Amino acid sequence: MGRPRTNDEAVRERLVECATEMLATRPRESVTIRAVAAAAEASTTAVYSLFGGKDGLIGAVRDRAVAGLFRDLSAVRPSADPLADLCALGVAYRRWGCENRHLYTVLFGGVQSFEPSGQVGAADPIRPLLAAIGRGLTASVLAGDATEIALSVWGTLHGLVTLELAGALDTATADVAFRSTIRAMLRGWTTPDVFRRLRQDEPAP
Repeated sequence: MGRPRTNDEAVRERLVECATEMLATRPRESVTIRAVAAAAEASTTAVYSLFGGKDGLIGAVRDRAVAGLFRDLSAVRPSADPLADLCALGVAYRRWGCENRHLYTVLFGGVQSFEPSGQVGAADPIRPLLAAIGRGLTASVLAGDATEIALSVWGTLHGLVTLELAGALDTATADVAFRSTIRAMLRGWTTPDVFRRLRQDEPAP
């Protein structure tokens, strides 16, 4: 049985949840300390005492999103097949985005900048992706620059998930598009021998 939450912890949780929803659904400039505090039924003083101000509150939202995505991607266990691992990471990415649409929108809507060429922190969501790409390069399954491959993978995933969250794709259509698009994108980064094998293994139309 977990430790009961203190009043401050409960208020902090409400403030983060309300800020997350507002940042995902409203213009950022309209998300004021007063508006978030009112939605959370808390005082503006609580925002300052718990987060140090608006920037700290936004940082807490960002940290929750980063930690959640990293946790789900890290749960994908490496296998002997780097391409299968990358597909599994894509599935985990999509699942997290669909189950946490407000956090996803905040994370990739301006609060968190994605820098695949920047320094990768210990809990950066890009780390599991880079690790799988590294295994693919080492095994001569993939060919190219790891950063460019990572950006290609992320761009494809982000585009598909964003369309699904926006309602442009129903679930059935998104399922088919996700599988075929991710496989085609990854195939484009494979070495010639692997590329030919994958094309030969494809079912006839």
